Amino acid sequence: MTKISPEIEIDENISIESVPLVSADVSFASNCFPKYKLGPNNQILEEPKEDSSGLSLKEVVEQETTQLSEQHKRLSVRDLASKFDKNLAAAAKLADEAKIREVASLEGHVLLKKLRDALEALRGRMAGRIKEDVEKAISMVEALAVKLTQNEGELIQEKFEVKKLANFLKQASEDAKKLVNQEKSFACAEIESARAVVQRFGEALDEEEKCSPKSKTQDVEGFVEEVQEARRIKRLHQPSKVVDMEHELRALRSQIREKAILSVKIQKELAMSKRAEKNKSCMYAFDGSETLGSCLKLRPCSDAAPLLSKCLIQWYRVSPDGSQKELISGANKSAYAPEPFDVGRVLQAEITSVGQKVALSSAGPIDPAAGLGSYVETLLRKSSSEFNVVISQMNGQDYSSNSVHAFNVGKMRIKLCRGWITKSREIYHPSMQLCGVRGDGNAAAKSLFWQARKGLSFVLTFESERGRNAAIMIARKHALDCNVVLAGPEDRV
Repeated sequence: MTKISPEIEIDENISIESVPLVSADVSFASNCFPKYKLGPNNQILEEPKEDSSGLSLKEVVEQETTQLSEQHKRLSVRDLASKFDKNLAAAAKLADEAKIREVASLEGHVLLKKLRDALEALRGRMAGRIKEDVEKAISMVEALAVKLTQNEGELIQEKFEVKKLANFLKQASEDAKKLVNQEKSFACAEIESARAVVQRFGEALDEEEKCSPKSKTQDVEGFVEEVQEARRIKRLHQPSKVVDMEHELRALRSQIREKAILSVKIQKELAMSKRAEKNKSCMYAFDGSETLGSCLKLRPCSDAAPLLSKCLIQWYRVSPDGSQKELISGANKSAYAPEPFDVGRVLQAEITSVGQKVALSSAGPIDPAAGLGSYVETLLRKSSSEFNVVISQMNGQDYSSNSVHAFNVGKMRIKLCRGWITKSREIYHPSMQLCGVRGDGNAAAKSLFWQARKGLSFVLTFESERGRNAAIMIARKHALDCNVVLAGPEDRV
């Protein structure tokens, strides 16, 4: 609870300047560095002078006195008590006004009764239209009497509220006076404490003046030793040396980075050479880049190799250490376009001909496409992503129209439409399938297979390989958020 500094009545003969007040926690220790000059052999040419930037004892006392005088100008508890007294006087005035209105109301009742009696006597002597007017006047007088009674009820309620307010203000005024007395006692105690502090500082100042010559000499010697030590440390740590060390560290980091890249490259070349030696005896080889967005094709390496059209082909995903091998359903052609599931895995093709089986593996794991990750992250910030596609097949049959459709991948559903015509709009569900096309067409790297529901499937061709792979990754991410795994037919993921 923050205390409000009260206005304290002190003897007028004692001025504020005569009793200066300071805080008990004031520290007069000087922490500034001395100014001096050194000669050729680190000898002091001039005696150090006291730095005038620090505050003296008198200035600190004056500052504390100013702060105390400002505190006296703040709103005090005495002001609050005077406000409560004013409000109490206003409440008493309201009570007096209520009494005056009560007397006026009583006089009004008497007048209305007399007027009604006069009108009753007049009605007995009148007849015809004048009698009707007298009766109307009597009814009006009765209405006024009822209204006056209502006003009296409101006046009684108002009187009760005014009395309640007066009691509350009276109690508040008494509490304020108690607070005034309490704060006054606190202030007196603080004044006495401040006087004691000032007296102690005065005595300390006198002792300091007596002992100043000896202490100054000791301080100068200590400062000289500190300066010499600082200069020695500065010579050891020159800025130019630090900069040179930073440049050397940067050069070392760049060299380490280059060595790491070269090491990874050499390891990859070794793995490729090992696989090449392993595949030397093989009659087939891969054509194409082993990167997401490309297309790998099988080609015969010798005339004795059987024709691929007469062989059975099956593609597999293999973990880099060879411990796991996963069949890619539907990938039984001589060409295969890697999809996002293949990144980081080795692709293997098994070729079977006349009882002879040949296994051909890629030189290393499939590398991700450059810039695809940042592109997908940008698209995931949107609520939905739209791609331009052409329908190549519908339900396994070639689609005659080559018109451009919009393939919209949202967080809850996938939609295929052209303008206002919607081909399909399905939410993510377990029977939905989505994967790269597993055929040997020219646009296999740009195409994907989408089974919207049982009995309705499409082969869609995108404008670029990046668009096709981004659509697959985004759709699988949103489907996974809905507890649905999107993969190819009969894939085990």
